[in-house]
Amino acid sequence: MRVWYFSEMAYHPAWEQGLKGGSLRVVLPNRNFDPKVGHGLLNRYLDEFALCDEVGLDIMVNEHHSTSTCLTVSVPMALAIIARETKRSRLLSLGTPIANRPDPVRVAEEMAWLDVLSGGRLEMGLVKGAPYEIAPANSNPANLMRRYWEAHDLILKAMSTTDGPFNWEGEFFHYRNVNIWPRPYQQPTPPVWMTGLSTETGRMAAEHGHVVGTLLSLSAAGPMFEAYRKRAQELGWTAGPDRFAYAAVVGVGATREEGLRRANLAADYVRTSPVVAEAFTNPPGYNSLSANVAMLKAGGKRGGFVRDRQGNPVEQTTASIEQLIESGTCFAGTPDEVYEQIKALSDSVGGFGHLLMFGQGGFLDHKDTVANITLFAKEVMPRLRELNPESRKTAAAAE
Repeated sequence: MRVWYFSEMAYHPAWEQGLKGGSLRVVLPNRNFDPKVGHGLLNRYLDEFALCDEVGLDIMVNEHHSTSTCLTVSVPMALAIIARETKRSRLLSLGTPIANRPDPVRVAEEMAWLDVLSGGRLEMGLVKGAPYEIAPANSNPANLMRRYWEAHDLILKAMSTTDGPFNWEGEFFHYRNVNIWPRPYQQPTPPVWMTGLSTETGRMAAEHGHVVGTLLSLSAAGPMFEAYRKRAQELGWTAGPDRFAYAAVVGVGATREEGLRRANLAADYVRTSPVVAEAFTNPPGYNSLSANVAMLKAGGKRGGFVRDRQGNPVEQTTASIEQLIESGTCFAGTPDEVYEQIKALSDSVGGFGHLLMFGQGGFLDHKDTVANITLFAKEVMPRLRELNPESRKTAAAAE
């Protein structure tokens, strides 16, 4: 199993004001951002990413917009800095919301440039984007998935075409002359990832052979991974654990109490993520019919996809650390306990080859974050590498 450290590089000093107003995203005025404080936080977060390279963790970065929960407004910009400051870590962009980006060819150029800069260490996530990104991007939720797949196909063709310009005339994008420079270091393209919570996403990811990841939800992971495996079998191939990624908050300590304390602080990422004005939570047409049915069955609440092992909905905004561990949203405790929790969850969903480790979030400070990263890398990660042979082969091939 490979482990990818992740932080949304949040601006938590504004959270109190955002919670009072009922939204941490889209409508929270940026007067609540102090650039001097932000300067310190951004540089601190980048130092923590650099530490991951030293201790042997891989690195994941995403982007969000108009929000205090994430200061990473551009995956390519953040990964360019990280690529220059690191030597060994694989670098996962998870990712670029291509349905909301106006220029897919520019995305292809940026990803190829990053791959060359890093010496072929890039893993390329092409994602749909969160529902509350629709308003800031001024995009149409009703045609978002058609736009996504057209952008996806155009990006991969632009990166893999090496014999001169081609023309593209699609429903959403029109180019007379596509011929990107540079071309990527990894041929024909870097490995491609997707994210999702539904069985539909699992099936579509299998049809393209992409890695698929799910965020913070044991109840979503099992059905989505199984749908992927079933579709792969229908297409004549077997999907191993290296096709699946699972994201969770991780807090590890020398004692159980210390691990739970760190996880509880980092889990404020989970508690604040769904705090957004109601108008932006489910734009018409954004979710599939089945996803909306699932939400209604969960009581119509944001975050209703998070359930405990008995199938009971977990209210993200108020959940205790114990509830989040029970739902598979957090792994926390001593190194032995964290390893056993990860192994048990992996076994329960048929195995996954990538752990996306939310190792920092909310008010977890730099000292605790460094300790969390270091202890995990020393005491947990070596055992995770032995969980499945497929991921070991993938790791060896990439290094």
